[in-house]
Amino acid sequence: ITEYEMAYEMDRLGGMGIIHRFMSIEKQSKIIDELNTHMVGAAIGVTGDFIERAQELVNVGVPIICIDVAHGHHKLVKEAIRRIKNEVNGKVDLLVGNISTRESARDLCEWGADGLRIGIGAGSLCSTRIQTGVGVPMVSSIRDCVSVADEYNVPCMADGGVRSSGDVCKGLGAGADTVMLGSLLSGTKESPGSITKQGQWPNEVLQKKYRGSASVDSKMDRGERKNVEGYSTTIPYKGKVKRIISDVIDGLKSSMSYVGANNLEEFHSKCEFIKITNAGIVESKPHLL
Repeated sequence: ITEYEMAYEMDRLGGMGIIHRFMSIEKQSKIIDELNTHMVGAAIGVTGDFIERAQELVNVGVPIICIDVAHGHHKLVKEAIRRIKNEVNGKVDLLVGNISTRESARDLCEWGADGLRIGIGAGSLCSTRIQTGVGVPMVSSIRDCVSVADEYNVPCMADGGVRSSGDVCKGLGAGADTVMLGSLLSGTKESPGSITKQGQWPNEVLQKKYRGSASVDSKMDRGERKNVEGYSTTIPYKGKVKRIISDVIDGLKSSMSYVGANNLEEFHSKCEFIKITNAGIVESKPHLL
């Protein structure tokens, strides 16, 4: 969901956009160059032209490169970290993922990752758990990975399963330092793609398309056909992203107030997690809507 417009607005609002990697090296580096901030990141893969892409991104001043693969605990990721650290000229931090276990967190820290991205199979358009049976519930994977990453002083990002500002609070409360948002910001004015209309006037509905990076649509655009593990859908148009970010910040402030935390460090230590039943889930939601 992040190209120039989203990254620009996220930077303005105090967040950080990560420019996706499914574009040419020239386009990706041009976006970074035009943004002219160090509060932005860019994604790369671990095959093909990834070293050339990484070098060009560093040349235009990107401070963070996200090694973006579905299975981060992999020998290709280890080799990519080694090569970037040794072959790319210039300073850049590596955010690496995705992972979900203690063992993977320890290995990535040992391999030289500067940050970990946690979450497998929890994305809104991800079908990995259904198709492969692989994945760990988000709170469990965050707590497991953070317990190891803390030993290395490596920050962690929770990525997946965020449907509301409450989920952001839970991800941070479980120990993550940052949270990645995808579907929550899809369909906004700043997300890539054009606004389409469905229905007839005066009852038209405005929509935008949201595609998983491993969906059939995305894969076919890149000339790929294997390992489809995601979907595409249309999202009702949500307007400007500022409104959503404001709601997230307000929700987090209230959550910190409820648990008596003045900052994120206190929030980590004061949050308590309990198991609830399906009846508890139903009870948690507004029931007059």
